[in-house]
Amino acid sequence: MRTVRAAVLGTGQTHHRTRRTDVSMAGLCREAIDRALIDAGVDWPQIDAVVLGKAPDLFEGVMMPELFLAGAIGAAGRPLLRVHTAGSVGGATANVATTLVKAGVHRRVLAVAFEKQSESNAMWALSIQPPFTAPIGAGAGGYFAPHLRAYIRRSHAPAHIGALVAVKDRRNGALNEYAHLRQPGITVESVQASAMLWDPIRYDETCPSSDGACAVVIGDQAAAEASARPVAWIRATAMRTEPTFFAGKDHVNPRAGAEAARALWQAAGITDPLDEVDVAEIYVPFSWFEPMWLENLGFAEAGHGWKLVEAGETRIGGRLPVNPSGGVLCSNPIGASGMLRFAEAAMQVMGRAGEHQVAGARTALGHAYGGGSQFFSMWVVSSTAPADA
Repeated sequence: MRTVRAAVLGTGQTHHRTRRTDVSMAGLCREAIDRALIDAGVDWPQIDAVVLGKAPDLFEGVMMPELFLAGAIGAAGRPLLRVHTAGSVGGATANVATTLVKAGVHRRVLAVAFEKQSESNAMWALSIQPPFTAPIGAGAGGYFAPHLRAYIRRSHAPAHIGALVAVKDRRNGALNEYAHLRQPGITVESVQASAMLWDPIRYDETCPSSDGACAVVIGDQAAAEASARPVAWIRATAMRTEPTFFAGKDHVNPRAGAEAARALWQAAGITDPLDEVDVAEIYVPFSWFEPMWLENLGFAEAGHGWKLVEAGETRIGGRLPVNPSGGVLCSNPIGASGMLRFAEAAMQVMGRAGEHQVAGARTALGHAYGGGSQFFSMWVVSSTAPADA
């Protein structure tokens, strides 16, 4: 059975800040949606369905927000789906919307994801103890720090690698008009002088807490070919999941992430990701995740991801620019953070990334992970349509 080609017709995002007190949750979503519709050159009558992504409801304390947001996000009278896969939800939402188009169910689907962390306490929300689970009292940083220490031990990575990633991403963020943190003057020395929060994660090596939203409009081949502007063709998508804890779980190289990456490259017809991918937007909430995920994704052999960072290959102008938008280290509205990676990848191949555009970008990766490194979502987008539908 032949599937339908799908493409990103347009993207939109908000200005990300610590507190967006100027808008409600509904207003935050509409800010991103309106920009996506304008970028795609479509209006509401052309939207067939809406998919909403949102991280844990406790992050704002509003249960099932898709219900009261339905009118504001254009879902009244249309099919509405809610997606929740923890921090990877933005990417999973884009993938679900893509599947609806590729399956021929809808011609154009609006996907939107958001977080308004200022209206609750994410540290508290992440520290609750569901029955029959191990307690996590230190939030995300305290949970992931031991995994990063394990990566450092295994790979023998020098201590300054985390600082190099932080400097790269924060300087990239200074080129992004929507980024929360924009620090063009940041240096390795200033990062290394910042407070140690969770060894080995320093203050300047961690993501902010952001209010923000992102939206993408995904269309079928006819919609893409009717677009007056370049589109980002979706060559492949992949999602994989594993439990938070199980015997033999490898937190440094999660099986679900590696399997999703292999499935993604195979579906996209990519045999050498490092040579064939022009830019990667990778979910890096703490700087040390960049070299670790480079290995999990297959861009580098085990223990060698940090060498790409140290050689400058992940900077704009390097062999594989990673997070030219500034990434999660610069903007982190958790529910939308994964979709921002997907949208930014699409913007690169559409040539609409502004000051952080990577010259000649034709193929890009969008990547998201969530939970205890258990949910993984990815897509590959290109400036040209895939050979086979």
